[in-house]
Amino acid sequence: MASSPNATDAPLPDALKGHWVDTRAPRRLRPYLKLARIERPIGWQLLLLPCWWAAGLAAIAAGLPFPNLWHCLLFLIGAIVMRGAGSTFNDIVDRKLDAQVARTRGRPLPSGQVSPKEAAAFMIGLSLVGLAILLQFNRFTVIAGIASLAIVAIYPFMKRITNMPQFVLGLAFSWGGLVGWSAVFGQLDVPAYLIYAAAVFWTIGYDTIYAMQDIEDDVIAGIKSSARYFGAFTQQAVGFCYGMTIALAGVAAWFAGAGPVAFVALAAFALHLGWQVHSIAGADGPTALKLFRSNWQAGLILAAGFALDALVKFAF
Repeated sequence: MASSPNATDAPLPDALKGHWVDTRAPRRLRPYLKLARIERPIGWQLLLLPCWWAAGLAAIAAGLPFPNLWHCLLFLIGAIVMRGAGSTFNDIVDRKLDAQVARTRGRPLPSGQVSPKEAAAFMIGLSLVGLAILLQFNRFTVIAGIASLAIVAIYPFMKRITNMPQFVLGLAFSWGGLVGWSAVFGQLDVPAYLIYAAAVFWTIGYDTIYAMQDIEDDVIAGIKSSARYFGAFTQQAVGFCYGMTIALAGVAAWFAGAGPVAFVALAAFALHLGWQVHSIAGADGPTALKLFRSNWQAGLILAAGFALDALVKFAF
């Protein structure tokens, strides 16, 4: 489908400024790269982090010096690819709603840069790449990974029927907490379930902050979100979700046999989340987006702490 250069070149409101997708990528490919959210990397980053958390905990529990680096690379590639596939599916389903929201009406589908059929073909191609990556793991992990598709499939419809679509997003985005563990042990154990639950609460918290950008347009379009649902109590609700994240991650680390380094990292992670909660009060759209994006750094602190704890425990 042909599109005007202006529509293709225009950066989306929540994209990184001056990203190579908007400045150097071939114009014909830009709509597809935007469908995959390549110029908005925070999506795949947040999808990746529970994988790395679980990989770190698994290394601690298994007595390994560090997380399996091959697994971590596969998780990285898989997160980018499957984030792209999931986002494309979401945009296909939401293209009419997106046209009613200022932040999303310039996306490739509602703006007419890509047709639904073209987007569907692109999604299938990404999904096949994701399957090839998943098949590199043990049988249990392959089955677990495929099972996550059921949640991914229903998520786009949740904003129409529930005030908490962020909960369903959390179930999908946190799946790495399960597969990161099962990739090492070929099964699920208590730490995996706990770090998964921690990531679910984390997702609800950060995506509520993200949804603060769209409250006015969401009301007009009839889109439901936790930010609308919590209303004046958004700060307290996010604080509760983040508190549960910290508590569950701490118990997961304890069950995995983590040492002091992991808990120091958990404390630093908690401080970062506390700063976010404190900053929510009176936050405008750009501030909410900044706080949301900062979860990449917050999550990396915890992932690095788990990995370093494994090394310290192995060495001493």
